[in-house]
Amino acid sequence: MINRLTDALSFQTEALVLRSERQRLISSNIANADTPGYVARDFDFAQALREAAAGQAGRGADAGAAARRTSAVLRYSAPSQTNLDGNSVDMDRERAAFADNSVKYEATLRFINGSVRTMLDAMKSHNQG
Repeated sequence: MINRLTDALSFQTEALVLRSERQRLISSNIANADTPGYVARDFDFAQALREAAAGQAGRGADAGAAARRTSAVLRYSAPSQTNLDGNSVDMDRERAAFADNSVKYEATLRFINGSVRTMLDAMKSHNQG
């Protein structure tokens, strides 16, 4: 039963870890908006999730969050306009990415919570019935 629960939630767990890592990167970009020469970083979430899910299938459910986090290939964000100090942070883009990622992080948490509740209800019904 535990293995079924783990299998059912592994994809969402991967997504949650990657969303958290992406939020950390976006926050770092925002924090360094005034740092001369700072180049904003990000990663392709969909690609990182595909790679993490494929790796999860190959290594089992016992892999740690640090191993999943390294699957994301960090890229430098292209500046939307030239800046004299060499900083590539576009605050509008970063704020939008932060808000979008926050909403998706929250949705992933709600999905995991709902899945766990459904499985717990199913186990209670089976044991009580």
